[in-house]
Amino acid sequence: MFLAAAVLLAGGTRAQERSHYQYWLELAAADQTYADRALEIGRSQAFLEFLGEGSVVFREEGPVDALEEYSSPDFRGNDLTWESHYIDVSRAGDLGLSAGPMVSITADDEGNANSFGHLVSVWWKQAGEWKLAADMFAFIPGFLSLEVEPNFYDTQPVFEETALPATSEQIGSTMQALFDADTLFGRSINIRGGERALLRYGMENIRVYLPGMGPAIGGEVASSVYGAYLDDQLKTTTPVSLESMGGYLSESGEMGFTYGIMSTNPEEAQVGFSRNYLRLWRLTKSNEWRIAVEVLRPL
Repeated sequence: MFLAAAVLLAGGTRAQERSHYQYWLELAAADQTYADRALEIGRSQAFLEFLGEGSVVFREEGPVDALEEYSSPDFRGNDLTWESHYIDVSRAGDLGLSAGPMVSITADDEGNANSFGHLVSVWWKQAGEWKLAADMFAFIPGFLSLEVEPNFYDTQPVFEETALPATSEQIGSTMQALFDADTLFGRSINIRGGERALLRYGMENIRVYLPGMGPAIGGEVASSVYGAYLDDQLKTTTPVSLESMGGYLSESGEMGFTYGIMSTNPEEAQVGFSRNYLRLWRLTKSNEWRIAVEVLRPL
């Protein structure tokens, strides 16, 4: 698959696309090395090698400092193995995302069986090296094969929806604008419902990773699945509150991510709803922030 992408580029794509492909290859290699190291030395040590300063992971209490979590002598966690089936990267090559099937390996053969799901990781460049910024699991029932491989072609539809090459200053991108988009999406869920909100704020080629199900790809499918999931989980008309807790904007200004907690007030709702969220955004050619990847995980 890598060769097919290389042939495409050799056939006369523009210089910026060639750079984008090189960044894509770099991130694919870093992600594979990360997965290989987890098998070689264990989850905790591999995470410590790849976690960047300011990185976060998501726990029952919400987002926490990843370096503190994995450096703690009290940390206990199953080993993981995974492979990516999708990789995206910013035009500046300083921010990206990888996603794919994951197996949580249980050492106790007489206890719980291995768990399966999808691992979605956000990466950023620090001191010229790819480091983990955040990751989130979306567990599913049943078995997932790791016989997958990322394909550069899969990134192209999203890339074609995205704003043309520029710097964040040239196109007026700011972290505040990204947080504002995050807030507007939360409000839209309350006004329009989850399905219509995601149709409004999601890209045409959006990917959604939710607990208990496989990835939903494409605006129509993803919004339908997202709306059904929220309807099933909320079971009330109680408004959802969205608390943005952090994020990052690429130097090229067309990609960013946000994370936080989306919840209802348990005292007012018949069924309390609280979810960690991790959201990758892209600035479209119409200069509007749209969601490229949405991931939810129960607190």
